[in-house]
Amino acid sequence: MKPPVPPFTEETAREKVQAAEDAWNTRDPRTVALAYTPDSVWRNRDEFVTGREEIERFLTRKWERELDYALRKELWAFTGDRIAVRFQYECHDADGQWWRSYGNELWEFDADGLMRRREASINDRRIDEGERHIFGPRPAEERGLSFPLA
Repeated sequence: MKPPVPPFTEETAREKVQAAEDAWNTRDPRTVALAYTPDSVWRNRDEFVTGREEIERFLTRKWERELDYALRKELWAFTGDRIAVRFQYECHDADGQWWRSYGNELWEFDADGLMRRREASINDRRIDEGERHIFGPRPAEERGLSFPLA
């Protein structure tokens, strides 16, 4: 099945966002990197990454330190070949401290539906384990639902 390609409709933009969430929740750097163009450029927080190989290395480092990572993404806006999302994810570090990370991403796609540009702004908040509300990949019955701001 061919992935959604630009120009996006609301339906195809939502499909693209859910597909990205599903892929990132695999925590498989190689699988995730294949959704990006070979020369894709990223800004993730204060780090700049170019190309699939660097993306794969970046994600490997990320998931080595962000343990039990679980993510939710939500469509914010779309037009033509661009999508904006908001997201939250939770993980813990090697010391057992849980974190909730909040962010926004701007995505730009090529004609084949591969992401050629990703800009992510992310803030982290310490949480107690009892404050968690993201437990693994999104269950089918929660797909398409919004998640709380905090």
